[in-house]
Amino acid sequence: MNKVLVVDDEQDLEILIKQKLRRQIREGKYEFFFASDGLEALNIINNDPTIHTILSDINMPKLDGLSLLLKLHEINPLIKTVIVSAYGDMDNIRLAMNRGAFDFLCKPINFDDLETTIDKTLGYVSQLQNTVQALRENNILKMYVDPTVLNFMACCDFERSLFSNETIEASVVFIDICGFTTIAENEAPDVVVKILNKYFDLIVTEVTHHGGYVDKFMGDAVMAVFRGEFHADKAVEASLAVVKKICAIQKEENVGVNYSPNVSVGINSGEMVSGNIGSVSLKRLDYTVIGDVVNTAQRIQSSGGPGEVLVGENTYQLIKQAFVCKRKEDVQVKNKTQPVSMYEVVE
Repeated sequence: MNKVLVVDDEQDLEILIKQKLRRQIREGKYEFFFASDGLEALNIINNDPTIHTILSDINMPKLDGLSLLLKLHEINPLIKTVIVSAYGDMDNIRLAMNRGAFDFLCKPINFDDLETTIDKTLGYVSQLQNTVQALRENNILKMYVDPTVLNFMACCDFERSLFSNETIEASVVFIDICGFTTIAENEAPDVVVKILNKYFDLIVTEVTHHGGYVDKFMGDAVMAVFRGEFHADKAVEASLAVVKKICAIQKEENVGVNYSPNVSVGINSGEMVSGNIGSVSLKRLDYTVIGDVVNTAQRIQSSGGPGEVLVGENTYQLIKQAFVCKRKEDVQVKNKTQPVSMYEVVE
């Protein structure tokens, strides 16, 4: 239903509209509301926020039409007002338009013109609402879609680019929040999610600040990827910053368990496949990186303790001139015939 609020202190106008547009009202094309002044109009709008189209006179008691225009813009910029007045001089028209009026009609009213103007205004309001909705959906989309995919969507050849795969040199970082299962098993779901999201926000901030991007969230862990020049250095710098920020958080308040947050980090560098992985039939694809380097990074992380930043041999060779590292015992990991060499980065 297209709702229209008519604001005029002349009672005859309400009668005329109901008579002249009775067929449109009966067929449900319009639903009219009526107010005798600007204050009454504001009250109606506050009680029904779905009203976005207004026909308003200028001269009215309590709150005139020009003052109403300013109030409406403060309440909701999506509301569009058509001024309907006997004062059709250029000064009033210009003042009304400068205050945000969508159109201006002069009395006595030509009802064919009025209907055309109402339709035009309703159409414009609908376009604005669709645009706002699209922006909201786009912002939500950005929360769930990998930024690389969003960049692809901006390309001219989106479909072909989206399904292109490549081999890249990069560093993969796994950051696990140590001991978080204790909170997950003992606290309410809302508390668990709120605390976890707080930690994730800190991690994401440091990852992006150092030039990486979050590939995915895996339970209470984060997988991040660093590409380009000095990708290993950036991965280590981001990881050290994350450890420092998370460790700086004091014991969580308002939870029943004694928990102080910490993270363990595993980093590995090398060649990996980057592309869309998933099920086409299910229409679920994840733009991610896969390969032995990625799997090994996760195994390295699982071998670390709270506050440790562990790197594999490949990463160590790339960062050893810039960071102090100490050798850890080699670890036998799943699907590896030979033990994996690991180093702890000492800040």
